[in-house]
Amino acid sequence: MRARTSDGSAGDADYGAIGVAYARYRRPEPRITALIEQALEGARTVVNVGAGAGSYESPRFTITPVEPSASMRAQRPAHLAEAVDGVAERLPFDDDAFDAAMTTFSVHQWPDLAAGLREMRRVARGPVAVLTCDPDRVRDFWLYEYAPAVLDTEARRYPAIDDIVAVLGGRADVRTVPIPADCVDGFNEAYYARPEMLLDPAARQSCSAWSFVEPALAERYTDRLRAALDSGAWDDRYGRLRHQSELHGSLVLIRALP
Repeated sequence: MRARTSDGSAGDADYGAIGVAYARYRRPEPRITALIEQALEGARTVVNVGAGAGSYESPRFTITPVEPSASMRAQRPAHLAEAVDGVAERLPFDDDAFDAAMTTFSVHQWPDLAAGLREMRRVARGPVAVLTCDPDRVRDFWLYEYAPAVLDTEARRYPAIDDIVAVLGGRADVRTVPIPADCVDGFNEAYYARPEMLLDPAARQSCSAWSFVEPALAERYTDRLRAALDSGAWDDRYGRLRHQSELHGSLVLIRALP
């Protein structure tokens, strides 16, 4: 088990350092929320593991959030439930305590993926929903041309979809999640049609993979993208994306039934 930081972050990223603007840039995208609601349909009580600042906690459910990072817990809006300080691998709940379990953009942070997924299955009587990215498709995004080490990091950190499905067991459905052009959840691919957003340091900081790249290299990557935008080279190559209503990228939603 990886040691937790002073902030409490239990994964490979220190959200005490990089998560200060997270709630502003990583807001729940309503169209993604609707898909998660569908995956959890029929549930009343849901545990949200790696809950962060509360994205995707639908009012349709009674949600118990679990989040190890103090800075992320502090950013949760007042209308959401207070998060339990805990980690995925040791959920402080009885067997079958909830109707369902969910986690969004979190499994790549867990020091022991299998233990965390087994814990989700243990405490949930019904479906387990996992929103994550397919590492085999991460490098297909145009950002790889400008910031290869960032997407190499993402591809290395995200667990294989087959591994997640195998641990959860039961009956699993995996679907690609369409990313809208105006997506308000600011992960890297959310800016596929708005490349200028990735020139914003706070936007990049809210995508944890950028924190694994040396600052000097990240600055060179940003300068490369800025130059391509200023010269029109980005638009010559990718400008059609500005008019594309959604992207079918690496984002996937796994729904596993017992």
